[in-house]
Amino acid sequence: MSEINAHNVLYDQSKELALAVVDSYYSRYPDIKGQYGVEGYRKSIQDAEYHFLYLAEAVATKEPRLFLDYLNWTRTLFNSINLPISVLERTLLLMKDVLQSRFNNEVVQRACSLIDDGLTMLSQEPVVQTSYIDGSNPLDMLARSYLQALLQGDRKKAGNIIGDAVQNGISIKDIYIQVFQRTQQELGRLWQINKITVAQEHYCTAATQMIMSQLYPFIFSGEMKERHIVIACVGGELHEIGARMVADIFEVEGWDSYFIGANTPLKDLLHTITEKKIDIVTLSVTMTYHLPELREYISKIRDTSRGIKIMVGGYPFNTSPSLWEKIGADAWASDAINAVKTAEGLLA
Repeated sequence: MSEINAHNVLYDQSKELALAVVDSYYSRYPDIKGQYGVEGYRKSIQDAEYHFLYLAEAVATKEPRLFLDYLNWTRTLFNSINLPISVLERTLLLMKDVLQSRFNNEVVQRACSLIDDGLTMLSQEPVVQTSYIDGSNPLDMLARSYLQALLQGDRKKAGNIIGDAVQNGISIKDIYIQVFQRTQQELGRLWQINKITVAQEHYCTAATQMIMSQLYPFIFSGEMKERHIVIACVGGELHEIGARMVADIFEVEGWDSYFIGANTPLKDLLHTITEKKIDIVTLSVTMTYHLPELREYISKIRDTSRGIKIMVGGYPFNTSPSLWEKIGADAWASDAINAVKTAEGLLA
């Protein structure tokens, strides 16, 4: 069985495999049912399914960090909500049992070996993500003030902080990368360690998107180049703010960028590529389990728009810098500034 076929099995059967794991868990540890109830059972199945999806991608791409980083992230989340790490460790052992009882091939053996690597990692000291706004950057004071205003629910104050910074000569690119980007990363960290709620994270993200739109008079004021780029998130991906930042920085640099947002249907993306005579397509993925959709998008773009350059970005590619080659892209970029440099290089 090839890596991709093994991935398809794990991916397509992830719900069924997750149910088998959780039922086995509740059978072996019956006290847990009274502890967590019906809702806990449902969430356990959902968590186990995520474990299988991340495992599937790590096996298919031969990029173990996709799974190991996810496990480290999950451990931090479990600690923040006082859920014992033993729950995660037992779940991983049962995943091995379920896989070995249903499949017998080399690829699944590698999946089980990767689970063993994960268990070894969990037995060691965790890698703790420190604050993204730690005082080491010249704009950290600005980023802290901006984040504080957002967390206080004061969108007007947050907007004024950014407006004043621009008026005082701080560049749009620095605002985007050093303030907006790192603030979003910090919000994710704060949610992970249970310091803010999902609602707060959503509010802050929506506020930042609104404030970004208020900067458009500065973004669209430069000289335009005859270069066209479309920027989109694949079909199931709902995290769009990073891709929107990329689109805005391309505009700052004089490109004509078409940002078509989150959850973009493939047919609409293909139509835009043809209609707008696009030079480069940039596709964003935040959640690793959306990589299968990304592969499909890249394959279809190659079939219908031969010769066009495809660039990718997002969390999985930052985690595994060689991943872009394995999913068929021409390049990847870690942030908006590097995206522009990479795109210029692709067209040189």
